[in-house]
Amino acid sequence: MKLLKIISLFFLVTSCTITQKENASFTPIFQESTEATHKIPDGQIYTFGYLEVLENRNSTTGKTIKIPAYIFKSRSENPKKDPIIYTVGGPGATTMPSAQYMNYYKYLNDRDFILVEQRGNYYAQPHLDCPEWAKAIYTSNLPNFDTSQSDALFAKAATTCRDRLLEKGIDLNSYTTNEIAADINDLVSALDIKEYNLLTISYSTKIAQVLMRDYPERIRSVVMDSPLPLEVNYDEESVGNLLVIVEKLLSDCASDAKCNNAFPNIKQRFFEYLQEKTQNPLVIEVENPNNGNLETFHLKGKDLITVFTATNTIANVPFEIDKLLNNDLSSLKKRLSNLFKKPKDGAGLGMRLSVWCAEEYPFNSQEIIQAETNKYPETKGLSPAVFKSEICKIWSVEKVKAIENQPVKSEIPTMLINGEYDTETPVKWAVAMRENLTNSHHLVFKGWTHIPTTNWGNQCAMNAANDFFNNPNEKPHPACFDEIVRPEFKIE
Repeated sequence: MKLLKIISLFFLVTSCTITQKENASFTPIFQESTEATHKIPDGQIYTFGYLEVLENRNSTTGKTIKIPAYIFKSRSENPKKDPIIYTVGGPGATTMPSAQYMNYYKYLNDRDFILVEQRGNYYAQPHLDCPEWAKAIYTSNLPNFDTSQSDALFAKAATTCRDRLLEKGIDLNSYTTNEIAADINDLVSALDIKEYNLLTISYSTKIAQVLMRDYPERIRSVVMDSPLPLEVNYDEESVGNLLVIVEKLLSDCASDAKCNNAFPNIKQRFFEYLQEKTQNPLVIEVENPNNGNLETFHLKGKDLITVFTATNTIANVPFEIDKLLNNDLSSLKKRLSNLFKKPKDGAGLGMRLSVWCAEEYPFNSQEIIQAETNKYPETKGLSPAVFKSEICKIWSVEKVKAIENQPVKSEIPTMLINGEYDTETPVKWAVAMRENLTNSHHLVFKGWTHIPTTNWGNQCAMNAANDFFNNPNEKPHPACFDEIVRPEFKIE
């Protein structure tokens, strides 16, 4: 079983570039709607509507699709004229739920804030859902599942989902990062925005890079939170990146007197434990909440490494690992009991498949992926690939051009933000990007993980991003940044 594919399903992250002149006979339009997707906080002024664009920009007579967007008015009496456009990560995650929390967004103190859904996601029309894939994930994680049937299970799910979407007339080749970037550029045109700023997180930082390359004229500044460079082959690195961060965190515990005294030699003990369980799986009985029966799981290192990724608070990780090493399985049992809940609805998974199979899979080395799967004795058998090659062959979308796997060069003012313990988009990627983003700055938040600007418990990264939007020619240095230190590890 692979707990990792459940936990990291949405964390994270193109067809050929299409210019506007190819679609001179079609003008994208934004139409207001009185039926918004979510309840908006009282007092917040906004406009909601749908951007109508061509699904396939190569055909000016083809069908159109609708993409929802919110335009939130600034709280300032004299707002700046350059709004912020925001879309979340994934691919496959929806941006629209963020609309409920506008009271917490600092950006509205200075300028308008626009939320844009990515085509194919939950509130877009059409929505490329794949409940078949969600059900396959659920089935594959049940304790009585025959793992030898895994490939067949997911192949059937992908085939069924693809056939269903094609029967609806959906062009799966049109759901790519390039097309999403073109949608945002069309929205800017439809709203007659002269200059704007971009706020992107995780996967959507790829959208920002395409916009900076293909439609740079109206972009004033860009914030990329937890950036995923176009040129990185994510699938070749994901397991290695995870282990590097686990090792770093446990080394930091060893350097902390209290943590080290409470959990001596925890890094070595944990890695040895994972290796041992890879050879002799942990047998654990968990009550099935649906019927009260005891179900037996057999967990290897590749499953148990997710003690790290599943723990909500980074400061609790050594404590939870120590519990596991001392055979206190209470937290693990609680997590495993969640696997008996009903399958999710597969929201956005069809869009995720199209993006990944067109943009990531074609550039991956299957030899490297196979080597990485067996390289680390602690997680042997854990594939770094989001989707196996057989699945992308079934999905059968067109490979994007080579430029979509090459770094973007730009002088647009750019702010790169990372969490120190980010397993999904490590700090090293942003460091490398700065060579080509010649007018860029970089902030690393000590002790934080993925997408710092969404840390509602401490809005320092959001403050830093907002400071940058207000003055993109200087590296932001909010007072709160100097107050951030590595976490005080929980020891009891």
